Amino acid sequence: MKSNLDLQASKMLKEAKLYCTQGRLAILKVLMEAGRPLRQEQIAERLEKQRLDKVTIYRTLQSLLKVGLVHKAYLQERTWYFELADKCSKNQCHPHFTCTNCGETHCLTDMSLPMAKSPHKGFVIHRQQVRLEGLCPACA
Repeated sequence: MKSNLDLQASKMLKEAKLYCTQGRLAILKVLMEAGRPLRQEQIAERLEKQRLDKVTIYRTLQSLLKVGLVHKAYLQERTWYFELADKCSKNQCHPHFTCTNCGETHCLTDMSLPMAKSPHKGFVIHRQQVRLEGLCPACA
């Protein structure tokens, strides 16, 4: 019997008109369970039992990005962090909080910020992503 996460992931893929492959299901489930942005390496670590290689994970993430199921949450130290795109709009991602002590990043989905307006002539903002830094409750 399929789990609730399996059913949700299958439905997401079907709505995006993507084939329901084991790799796509597995990556979506990892991101659902995590509830926070993950690096590709972190996704791979959580998929060790499925034996998906780095190239398959990369290509699968690219296909999920292309249809808007996943997005790149932010870039830190030249590494992209990925998460489900269901809590973001086309123009704005929910804010993220990264602890400067432990490095954990938390999604602040309950917080909304107004879309920034460019103070300089000629700049056109297409997408807004905000990442706040400080100490999480465990480190404060």
